Amino acid sequence: MDKAKAFFKGKKVTVLGLGLLGKGLGDTAFLAQCGAQVTVTDLKTAKELAPSVALLKKYKNVRFVLGGHDMSDFENCDIVLKAQGIPLDSPYIAHARKNGIPIRMDDELFAAFAPKGVKIIGVTGTRGKTTVTSLIYHTLKHAGKKVHLGGNIRGVATLALLKKVKAGDFVVLELSSWQLQGFGEQKISPTISVFTNFMPDHMNYYKQNLDAYFADKAFIFSNQKAGDVLVVSNNFKKKIPKSYAGTLAVVNVQDIPKSWKLPIPGEHNRENIALAVGALRACKLPLAKIRAGIESFTAVEGRLQLVKTARGVQIYNDNNSTTPEATIAALKSFPNTKNQKPKTIVLIMGGADKGLDTTELLKTAEEYAHTIILLSGSGTEKLKAQSSKLQAYEAESIKDALNSAIASAEKGDVVLFSPGFASFGAFINEYDRNDQFLALVKKLR
Repeated sequence: MDKAKAFFKGKKVTVLGLGLLGKGLGDTAFLAQCGAQVTVTDLKTAKELAPSVALLKKYKNVRFVLGGHDMSDFENCDIVLKAQGIPLDSPYIAHARKNGIPIRMDDELFAAFAPKGVKIIGVTGTRGKTTVTSLIYHTLKHAGKKVHLGGNIRGVATLALLKKVKAGDFVVLELSSWQLQGFGEQKISPTISVFTNFMPDHMNYYKQNLDAYFADKAFIFSNQKAGDVLVVSNNFKKKIPKSYAGTLAVVNVQDIPKSWKLPIPGEHNRENIALAVGALRACKLPLAKIRAGIESFTAVEGRLQLVKTARGVQIYNDNNSTTPEATIAALKSFPNTKNQKPKTIVLIMGGADKGLDTTELLKTAEEYAHTIILLSGSGTEKLKAQSSKLQAYEAESIKDALNSAIASAEKGDVVLFSPGFASFGAFINEYDRNDQFLALVKKLR
């Protein structure tokens, strides 16, 4: 903390992106507490950002430029702190670079200023990174270790963790491709890294360039050195270049002892558990403590989370499945009873298209679900155009979707909310979609 405070004191910092999820808020507050002169700028208006703005009003060294950006704020400053999701080719980023101003991000800044002896574990991948991150964090905490959670976690500003961490602590970071851009810029990687898997996603952001997407993800290991560890599954190891400088730890789902009671369903979650175990072994945690932590884990909110059993129907919240592959994995987590007895899944899916192939999603949905309910959005329109024979009900709202799902379900069925698409357009963000669904489920009797 002292090192960061000395670095930021008196500096002019432009924070690009405030948002409502707490990360921009926490970063700005931390910078203000360090004595920086902070300019916060966002395309959203002060009215739209009112909750975040209200909590920052007490800092006299914070000024707001909201409802748009001013180019002068990207030339009259010492640092630009870029929020994830803002493209590196943004004209404002380009203007800052033209003026020789460094572009930084909160997670890599945390890594740069973390006390010596702090062990940083980074987790990335197209699917499973939140579950693997949470498994590692929970198991270390269950084992009595001093551990902190950060990165792409709702409401957590990683930079502000500098106020808490001490030498010897563990820090587990979930890292998106966008956050890893910051690591790439600074040519650093976590001490222990996990790369869960890789498949098409965010192609609207990466303009259908899969290589560019992988290049950002690869920053989780590309700057590791001798003594650092990268944990991958057996079927993913071929993606790691021979020039990799650290220790490659390859895991298999078969490595998990059959006697272990796994707390979350699905073959994909068996792989998530195997990856978490690999990282925990790299932390030198004894196997008995790893098992105890894994077996006491409960599903992360929005990831195949059993929310309630109502009228004999199990309702699962898989809101964070925002790709076709994620929804396919969710469907396959429940036994396919085809040719044995009637299918038991009522699937709620649909939303905004991200430019991904939905062919396999349609096939799997029709194979595993006896009823399909669609939320509105460009992705849903894509599904309808792709299959003129698609038998599905189009819901007017998420409330209508849930009510229709319950009405279509029989005792012993599963209502699976697994969108397979992004949330923008119909919701503020994916967390808003998650919260609306959970609130509706909790009202069910």
